[in-house]
Amino acid sequence: MKILVTGGAGYIGSHTVLSLLNNDFDVIVYDNLSNANIESIRRVENLTGKKVSFIKGDIQDKATLTKVFSEFVIDAVIHFAALKAVGESSTLPLKYYQNNVHGTLNLLEVMMAFRVYDFIFSSSATVYGGENVVPYEETMPLGEASSPYGASKVMIERALKDLAQANSEFRAVCLRYFNPIGAHESGDIGEDPKGIPNNLLPYVAQVAVGKRESLQVFGNDYSTQDGTCERDYLHVMDLAEGHVSAVNWLKKNSSFTGVEAFNLGTGRAISVLEIINAFEQACQQKIPYHFAPRRYGDLPAFWANAEKANKQLGWKATRNISQMMADTWRWQSNNPQGYPN
Repeated sequence: MKILVTGGAGYIGSHTVLSLLNNDFDVIVYDNLSNANIESIRRVENLTGKKVSFIKGDIQDKATLTKVFSEFVIDAVIHFAALKAVGESSTLPLKYYQNNVHGTLNLLEVMMAFRVYDFIFSSSATVYGGENVVPYEETMPLGEASSPYGASKVMIERALKDLAQANSEFRAVCLRYFNPIGAHESGDIGEDPKGIPNNLLPYVAQVAVGKRESLQVFGNDYSTQDGTCERDYLHVMDLAEGHVSAVNWLKKNSSFTGVEAFNLGTGRAISVLEIINAFEQACQQKIPYHFAPRRYGDLPAFWANAEKANKQLGWKATRNISQMMADTWRWQSNNPQGYPN
């Protein structure tokens, strides 16, 4: 079975490509390398002993997408390619709608032209918005997203449902991630953000390795156990395996049509201070940090109800917080500057 993975050289994409290869899928990676490095694919090939077909291209480039579908017989698409910085999306909203929404529509149009109907979408817990109560469940309505990034995910999920109603052969799985962290246990691939990290753990790791001086913790007066924000953090390899489970679920349920959403999370919220303390245990050093005012749009706490994925996909997050921290530190200490340029 041949899978096209858009954004497959990125953080979650590269770990998913590794997991797909280890489960005997053929993989084509399509990535513009705007927030990724081709070295991740080389290392995935070394780790698995298998080759990846790589095409450098943008999802907004319909001609190149069409060429890919012309050259390969593709059975399914896993779609990661997107801009993902929540804060940046508020200052550059049109860029995010153009890339994330228009780019996805381009991809879907090409898929329909080539009669490729199986689609796995990299969605997000942000689609629940701030009005739904925790833990988030898939039966809840799509919420009012607090950023253009989140709104782009909501728009795409709605477009997928409309497409499925218009085309009875189309089948989509929306995987709603919570907060992926960690790295492959080898320490060879991991999260390598360009510029200043937008997410907590890469910033913590860069402080620990001496790349940054200290960490800002945004807000310590939330109504949580220690006053800092709480999130449902899951290991990126658990998340990668969730994509393999989704592909297998589509294969097994050949009569399924429509769109199905699944939460991928642990079902437990962990605070910012808990993350810092756990990482200090992993790296055996203190992480300097200071408190800063709350960031606009940050919710106090949210986490997943992942029972649907547990029961229907046969998937469960199994790696604990200690392993997430140890694998992150192994990656960062082995690659203090990230992937070589």
